[in-house]
Amino acid sequence: MGEHSTSNRLAVDQPTRGADRNRSLADQADPATDEMLLPSLGDGITLLDVEGGRGVPILQSLVLDHLLLHDGPAFWVDTNGHATTTTLAQIAPSQRLLNRIHVARGFTAYQHYGAVCDLPTAVNKSIQISTTDAGTAGRGAPGRDEDTSPHTPALIVAPAVDAQYRADDTLGETHAKTLQARTLARLATYAEGYDISVLVTRNERNEFTEPVVTVADHHLECEQTRMGPRVVGENFETLVYPVDDGAYYQTTFAYWRQLLAARATQVGVEPTTSTPSTRTPEGVGTGVTADGETVAATADPLLDAWTATGTGGR
Repeated sequence: MGEHSTSNRLAVDQPTRGADRNRSLADQADPATDEMLLPSLGDGITLLDVEGGRGVPILQSLVLDHLLLHDGPAFWVDTNGHATTTTLAQIAPSQRLLNRIHVARGFTAYQHYGAVCDLPTAVNKSIQISTTDAGTAGRGAPGRDEDTSPHTPALIVAPAVDAQYRADDTLGETHAKTLQARTLARLATYAEGYDISVLVTRNERNEFTEPVVTVADHHLECEQTRMGPRVVGENFETLVYPVDDGAYYQTTFAYWRQLLAARATQVGVEPTTSTPSTRTPEGVGTGVTADGETVAATADPLLDAWTATGTGGR
């Protein structure tokens, strides 16, 4: 991982148990070490492979971290419940971040493909609404990233991008591969056209998902170890904290909320805390259905940007 200057290192209270040591390190996180905590997402398609599970917490952590560092909304084409609010609400340092995530869900191969095809329409509607709101409210505060706009997309997320095409019994193998290839081609077009990151995962590693590897510009792999998740990428080795004696301690999912809160503080976003509950507070935002109708998002803190409630997809 390379050597780090003394200013980049984090103090450790001695003696402490392993878990207490990690908590102490998280509390003392130095902004200079932020690249070590969560890998950044480069422009283009990034494939995240998670060993031994769906990897929902790390997927959501990467999304939230990216939104903290970049202006603009995220558009999430969901399947198999990766956009669950249970963990998102728990690890998000600010509930306002959730209002920047627009979600469409596809429960069949055609619904998933349709949601991907409809994404530009959703983006245009989002831009119209946000620019109108910005004009009404007056010029807002300067963005965190001078290269991004608060109105245009910052990220596209498509977890388990192969799931519906693999599982749909109405599709033959050739047709399923073709539809998946068209989905990947559109995602690649969006990445280039919007000049943003597209984050994808896959359900299985086999011949069917080889096209996902081929289209990806970047590849992150996450494996589970006894000390926690270890992430490996092109310019990133593992999710760890450095300590004075040169040893490294991997973080666990339990501390990711602390990491995101530290990141929020670094970029000037005031962290907010929510009372643990299975219910979602009212007034979390508004969404726009496929028919252009503005609806209140009271049952879910995520916005179904281009999917009408109750339609089961597109």
